[in-house]
Amino acid sequence: MDDKKVSILGIPFDNLTRVEFLTRLLERMEANKKTFLVTANPEIVMYAKEDDEYYHLLLNADYIAPDGIGIVRAAKKLGTPIKERVPGFELMLGLLELSNMHKKRVYFIGAKEEVVTQAVKNAEKIWPNLVVAGYHHGYFDHSDNGMIERIKSLEPDLILVAFGFPRQEKWIHQYLETAEHGIAVGVGGSFDVLSGKAKRAPKIVQKLHIEWLYRLVKQPSRYRRMLALPAFMQQVKKQKHLEKTKKKRDS
Repeated sequence: MDDKKVSILGIPFDNLTRVEFLTRLLERMEANKKTFLVTANPEIVMYAKEDDEYYHLLLNADYIAPDGIGIVRAAKKLGTPIKERVPGFELMLGLLELSNMHKKRVYFIGAKEEVVTQAVKNAEKIWPNLVVAGYHHGYFDHSDNGMIERIKSLEPDLILVAFGFPRQEKWIHQYLETAEHGIAVGVGGSFDVLSGKAKRAPKIVQKLHIEWLYRLVKQPSRYRRMLALPAFMQQVKKQKHLEKTKKKRDS
């Protein structure tokens, strides 16, 4: 299996399909290995470029999945194609399916009280063998070690953290420093979708890779976040130019 990383603006993405990611993650889950999983889109990459602490935090991740068609296009432009886009929401669904099949313990943390509660109820309907270790909303002091100790005592095999970046990755890093096992992944606004509060883009929109436009139409306030996309592609062009120059110089 190809373990080669694809570097995009200094962030090392794992060149794996969704199925390959889930296979690796199940192996680690069964072996009781703690795992820091990140699903990164262009916005996260650009944030890491500006925030040194966050950048080094991402470098400590065990796996970084390419969440966003912008990442796939950037990899292709750099001459290092990525096998496929791996949306964070679909990766979360896959992990819940595996947890259901193998009776793994799952902890949900993040979002508003009513959202996480409904997300858990819906998950239990979809996956009747799912073992819910517990859940908690995201409105608490994230530096509270007491929360981390309480969750650790429940021994979850999978921790889904819906704080939004960069807070979710920072909290996961803090959690895994002392946890003995468990896969921890930041899932952003996925509880909103799982709870039914928000809807994913229609299948045709997903297929055309224009979910960003669908979200922008639904939430015009997202336009500031969308500004990261053209800046991201500009930086990718710069990386390509630098790599070409280096190749010429070395030849």
